[in-house]
Amino acid sequence: MTKQFFNLNIWLKDSLFLVSLSFVYFAKAFGGSYMKSSVTQIERRFDIPSSLIGVIDGSFEIGNLLVIAFVSYFGAKLHRPRLIGIGCLIMAAGAFLTALPHFFQGQYVYETTLSHIPEENSTESILPCLANTSHLVINDLSTAASKAACEKEAGSSMWIYVFLGNMLRGIGETPVMPLGVSYLDDYARKENTAIYLACLQTVGILGPVFGFMFGSFCAKIYVDIGSVDLESISINHKDSRWVGAWWLGFLVSGFLMLLAGIPFWFLPNTLAKAPLTPQRWSRSRAVSYRRTILRRMHHSLLFSNKVYLLIILTSVVAFNGFIGMITFKPKFMEQVYGQSPSKAIFLIGSMNLPAVAVGVIVGGLVMKRFKLSVLGAARLSIVSSFLSFCLLLIQYFLQCDNSEVAGLTMTYQGATEVSYQQESLLSQCNMGCSCSLKHWDPVCARNGITYASPCLAGCQTSTGVGKEMEFHNCTCMQELKGGLMAPPTNMSAILGQCPRKSDCDRMFKFYMAVSVLGAFVSACGGTSGYIVLLRSIHPDLKSLALGMHTLIGRTLGGIPPPIYFGALIDRTCLKWGLKRCGGQGACRFYDSHAFRYSQLNSNDKWTDGWTLF
Repeated sequence: MTKQFFNLNIWLKDSLFLVSLSFVYFAKAFGGSYMKSSVTQIERRFDIPSSLIGVIDGSFEIGNLLVIAFVSYFGAKLHRPRLIGIGCLIMAAGAFLTALPHFFQGQYVYETTLSHIPEENSTESILPCLANTSHLVINDLSTAASKAACEKEAGSSMWIYVFLGNMLRGIGETPVMPLGVSYLDDYARKENTAIYLACLQTVGILGPVFGFMFGSFCAKIYVDIGSVDLESISINHKDSRWVGAWWLGFLVSGFLMLLAGIPFWFLPNTLAKAPLTPQRWSRSRAVSYRRTILRRMHHSLLFSNKVYLLIILTSVVAFNGFIGMITFKPKFMEQVYGQSPSKAIFLIGSMNLPAVAVGVIVGGLVMKRFKLSVLGAARLSIVSSFLSFCLLLIQYFLQCDNSEVAGLTMTYQGATEVSYQQESLLSQCNMGCSCSLKHWDPVCARNGITYASPCLAGCQTSTGVGKEMEFHNCTCMQELKGGLMAPPTNMSAILGQCPRKSDCDRMFKFYMAVSVLGAFVSACGGTSGYIVLLRSIHPDLKSLALGMHTLIGRTLGGIPPPIYFGALIDRTCLKWGLKRCGGQGACRFYDSHAFRYSQLNSNDKWTDGWTLF
């Protein structure tokens, strides 16, 4: 009876720690994935390029880099559960700091060439072509002093708080993985370690699922919800100038982290182990003897372990591909396949990440069912990685044509023979309109072509207000008939970019199918790869090895990728936006072919990157 009670007590404490650690994995994954889903909104809100977004995203790894070696080495000698609780508090503080700029910035003013709010008691229509310059909402400031004052008023440097908040979140996340996993592995039965890790990974994947789903929800909510009249907003969530309520998810993730850290203040520093049977005692004694011998050998040193070094190198490569891909995957789906940011985020959360969760479970069950050795686990991991790479190559050939934007992706309009000057939006059809070439206020013509503004489409009149505005008598839509310019049946245009062609939707479905299958296949080798890592190192160096693995992986594979991927993406921009105070803002339109080349060179590794959320 005493033995059964003792075993039950051990099981309850193991279960409590496993549940508590799983909740922390969920909370930190929720916050990390929400950050990934919000990079487009943050980029637009602060009018910064993708390369700077990469710096902000990399601040999480910078925070890890600052303290992870100290935590991994000394953490095992301290109260590990309480260190995890402290980390949760720091992560919560980082999430709240990230959301802080929203409450100090003024209202978001999106760039537009026309005032969409008519004057009171006025029925006069706006004349885009003839009166464009009199309706500018955003103007270039002539003097350096006025520009500096505007920059200060607009809070253009408030992105620094997002940078610091993300760094704090990285500092707080540091003790969770190395101390939590080593604590669990020290006191759990060895045969249960694989399934415990699979549970952690599965719950950790649920965090990104909910994080991306919530990110999709927030992307549809206007950033200044509750403080502006939404009827006066002339753009929708599909517009490249739209900014969603990016700050809302950081408040939610902060509260989740506060709740997740509570149990760890009441957990003991050590857990009692189950009594050993004679057979297990003999094996334990033999293992203890081998450990004693190993301590006296040179090969007990961590970096003399060739298997460990190989895992480090492959992890760096995998982290580079994964971080670069996941940071800009929503933008990739938006630019290459014409999906809205909210839909792209929703699909990642509802399709790709559940496939990862199922793959992790299947991989753990395969490990347990066939009782794979370390060599068998390594083979499973290699096979899954190879198959996922093959599926990635298939994705490379699933592409759509560029959006048809007059003057950017089209130098002439096919049968209309309306030609454009090289690297310019001007043509003979809009030459007399005195159009602004800096602003991005796209309209979709009835001929299926997008124009950068109503003025550049040569539109003469307009009707309606807000989102219902429609422009008429657009001279750039004239057709060439019998050598003379003749108007088509409809020379009107509506606000927003034109949708992609129907064949692009079909291609996107193929892309999603291959992407989901690749995520599942890659995830099947995630648990086995982690088991190889745990079993290839000396038990006394376990916490240090896990910490160094995370440190090196995040230093070389976590910090650089968002920066150089962002820089590559910036080079594919065809039309930059304009800041409130003048100067280059966030990119509004990309060359989708060049964007695809820069993004699909990454290695689509979902499993090796799940711990980075």
